[in-house]
Amino acid sequence: MDIDTVTGFRRARDRADLLLAPGERILGGGTWLFSEPQPEVTGLVDLTTMDWEPIVVRPDGGLEIAATCTIAELAAFGESTGRPLFAQCAHALLASWKIWHTATVGGNVCRSFAAAGMVALCVALDGVAHVWTPDGTDRRVPVAGLVTGNGTNALAPGEVLRALELPAHALAGRTGFRKIALAELGRSGAVLTGRVDAGGGCVFGITAATAAPSVLRYPALPGTGRLRADAGALPGYYTDPLGSADWRRQVSAVLLAEIHEELAA
Repeated sequence: MDIDTVTGFRRARDRADLLLAPGERILGGGTWLFSEPQPEVTGLVDLTTMDWEPIVVRPDGGLEIAATCTIAELAAFGESTGRPLFAQCAHALLASWKIWHTATVGGNVCRSFAAAGMVALCVALDGVAHVWTPDGTDRRVPVAGLVTGNGTNALAPGEVLRALELPAHALAGRTGFRKIALAELGRSGAVLTGRVDAGGGCVFGITAATAAPSVLRYPALPGTGRLRADAGALPGYYTDPLGSADWRRQVSAVLLAEIHEELAA
C-alpha cells in the first residue's frame, strides 16, 4: 500500500540517525507498515542500512539476533544448527515465502501481536530485548515482559530494538512445540512451547491464546494434572473471530500436556 502522507525518507548509518523527528517512524521489513494506512506517518527511517550482522554467536554460546534479521534467515540458521523451534515458530506466522524473506524478527516482536511467532520463540528461550533509548543509554527487558497486550508493548517513544538475546542455557535445552488454528491457513489461535534444561528446570509458554505472553516455570517437570490446572487458571485468554477464550484455554491445556509428554520421554 502507498503511504501518501510520507514526504521524507532517511537511511540510518549510525545510532544518531535513529533519533526521530515528529512524524517519523522506523522502517524495518515494512510488511505491516505498508499493509494499511498510516495517516500519522510523514517520514521513514530505514533501519536495514545499519548493516547489523543478522545472527552473532557469542563466546558463551548464546545468540544475538539483530532486529533486522529476517524470519527466513533465522529459520535457516535454526535448521543448520539443529534447533527445530526456530523454524516451528516461524511457520506459526501467517506469512508467505515473500514475507518470510522481507519481514524482520525485530518487527514481529515490536508489533507485538498475540500470535507473533518470534515472541513465542523468545518466550520459550528466555529471550531478552536489547533496547536503544533516545538518550543514548541501553536497557534490557525480557521479551515476555516487553509485550503487554495484543499489539501493545513497553517500548517508549523513540526507543529502538537493537537485538534479541538468547542465553546459552536455554539454547541447550530440549524443546517442544504445538500450534492450532481454526482455519488451515488462518492465524494461530494458540501457540504452545516447552523447554527442559539440563538441570531439570522447565518452562512452558503460551502465546496467541493469551493477549500477552504467559509463562509457567517449574524447578522440575510437574505432573500433567498440575500443568493443565495452572494453564487453565491463567488470566488473559481472549475472544476474537479466530477463537473464543474458553476454546483457547482448553486447547492450550491439552497441547501443553502433549508437550509435557514429549519432553518427559
